[in-house]
Amino acid sequence: MSFSEGESLWRHYGTQVNVDFPTPKTDNRWRLTSQGWVGFIPLTSDLGIHLVPKVPVANLFYMLEYAYDLKGLRFLENTVHCRTLQEFYNSLAKTLALRILNRERKGLYRSYRDEHEVLKYLRGRIDLARHVTRPWSIAFDCEFQDHLADIEDNRILAWSLHLIARNQLCSEEVARICRIAYRRIRASVGLQPFKGRDCIGRTYNRLNQDYQPLHSLCRFFLDHSGPSALAGAEYQMLPFLINMPRLFELFVANWLKARLPPEFKVQPQEQVVVGTSGELVFRMDLVLYDLERGGVCCILDTKYKVSDTPSTQDIAQLFTYELARECDRAVLVYPTASIKPFEDSIQNKRVKSMAFALEGEDMRESGEGFLTQLLSWVKDGSG
Repeated sequence: MSFSEGESLWRHYGTQVNVDFPTPKTDNRWRLTSQGWVGFIPLTSDLGIHLVPKVPVANLFYMLEYAYDLKGLRFLENTVHCRTLQEFYNSLAKTLALRILNRERKGLYRSYRDEHEVLKYLRGRIDLARHVTRPWSIAFDCEFQDHLADIEDNRILAWSLHLIARNQLCSEEVARICRIAYRRIRASVGLQPFKGRDCIGRTYNRLNQDYQPLHSLCRFFLDHSGPSALAGAEYQMLPFLINMPRLFELFVANWLKARLPPEFKVQPQEQVVVGTSGELVFRMDLVLYDLERGGVCCILDTKYKVSDTPSTQDIAQLFTYELARECDRAVLVYPTASIKPFEDSIQNKRVKSMAFALEGEDMRESGEGFLTQLLSWVKDGSG
């Protein structure tokens, strides 16, 4: 890696990768350390950096399936034998492109949209208020509805294919299929940027219900396709980066939603405004509600970090959350079982560490152990 390439990596991806330049301290070599991210960063058209996950690849796929509501979708069977993140990416990209092609052959979902145009013929109804202001005009101010495929549901698909085709993780075969699907859908759909959050909370009916799994896949690609840092390139390659702390939080939240007993409910990213001015806002990772007793029974804070013991700052943060939500239990959730167990209390406010271990071969067993411990502690404090 040249000095200019290393400098570009440091300037554009310094938050994802810690870059130590060659010095006697590093034995005159580059030292790159991931800051909790996995994926691929392109530096030039023929040089890129793979950030390899510490967790087993199969466990990473398990997390992604839950985090992005892909669990149980039959088309994910093709990913079972994937051995690398690149193979997983290609499998999902190919699945998305083929399903979009299949939907395009059947006909894209369309919706009526209000239009207003000045036409030489009458269509719909005339906007009389505007028309009378130009009595000399032989054209009509028409208001009508058009049945179009150029709607947000389809634009999300087009933008996702646009990003996938620009990623170097794509194999030649998958890139070709994605380009075909992109050209087909672009014939009737405009190109508009979207974020992963735009795929959440959408409304479906019997005519577009097959779009729901497509949008779930799109959310995965939109969340992890970052902006390009290649200056001057005519067709810039995009990085593919997964923020592991955020993924761990999403995974634990959705896993609990799927496994909690019906008397409990988990709410992710809950905010509490503190003070009369409202300038201080606490955002808690996960808040657990007891629906039978009413109110908050526990606060969970996910910590994707390798440490022997919980930090003083993390513990103090949870005690503050408990005071803000008038709750007496809080849990620090770690991705490894190697962390030293911790439990303490201040004025009846209790904090405990628990592990949802990602390093084992059976994450289902790890998850069930975590859930059993959590429920036992929430119910009677014995977990």
